[in-house]
Amino acid sequence: YDISYRIELETLEDYFEGLVIEDPQMEMNFDLTIHVQAQDYKPYPVVVLEDGKYILRMMEWGLISKGMTTPELIKERRSTMCNARSERIVIDEESAWYGLRNQRCLIPVNGIFEHRGITDKKKKYPYYIRLKDRPIFCLPGLYNYSPGFGKDKKPVGSFTIITRTANEIMRQIHNDGENAFRMPLFLPKELELKWLQPGLNDLEIQQVLDFEMPSESLEYHTVFRIRGKKEHPTGGLKTDQFMWPDMPPLGVDTSQQSLF
Repeated sequence: YDISYRIELETLEDYFEGLVIEDPQMEMNFDLTIHVQAQDYKPYPVVVLEDGKYILRMMEWGLISKGMTTPELIKERRSTMCNARSERIVIDEESAWYGLRNQRCLIPVNGIFEHRGITDKKKKYPYYIRLKDRPIFCLPGLYNYSPGFGKDKKPVGSFTIITRTANEIMRQIHNDGENAFRMPLFLPKELELKWLQPGLNDLEIQQVLDFEMPSESLEYHTVFRIRGKKEHPTGGLKTDQFMWPDMPPLGVDTSQQSLF
């Protein structure tokens, strides 16, 4: 999945009481952040809780773990570190995520993009998904700081977004590919804020990870191509609804032409 961000800082300040913006000069180009792909490894606004204060700072999507000690290792392994499976964070002590389970963050978004496969078509069809009645929400993640390799050796903050098994609707949308039938860990706001609280024990962390957002709480629609250089035929935004011809209903994974 990809994510979408078009949130004014004032809106985030309302969402997180007392939010401290680490860089007062922070500016976001919404033309770029309306569609963000993990493997671009671009800076993205993330919220952490430090000394009792919510802090907004920029980190890169695609976690750099402590084992990635050279630029070559980062290039080789980083693409596998954009998502963390909720099932492995507390229970699997051998996973990279277990040691990071207390380095928790929130990733503000307006919505996500996911692609749906149709069995007799080569191309996949993108959907835009968001939470009902919540113009913004946050996805839980884990973060890390790693040594930089530039001249100043400035540490690099990076994060991963947590996924879980998909609910009924997301199973029908995310029905294809290596990580099919999974979705981001959508949470109600009270669990978002709990995720940042220090001192959670493993049981409390797992209770958050086990939450499944009901299908009825999601809004979704098809959109035009979000990847590649082909422009939207009506000049609309990437999040705008686009009706694909002969699109079968969810739950039917063969195009209409082959049904008759």
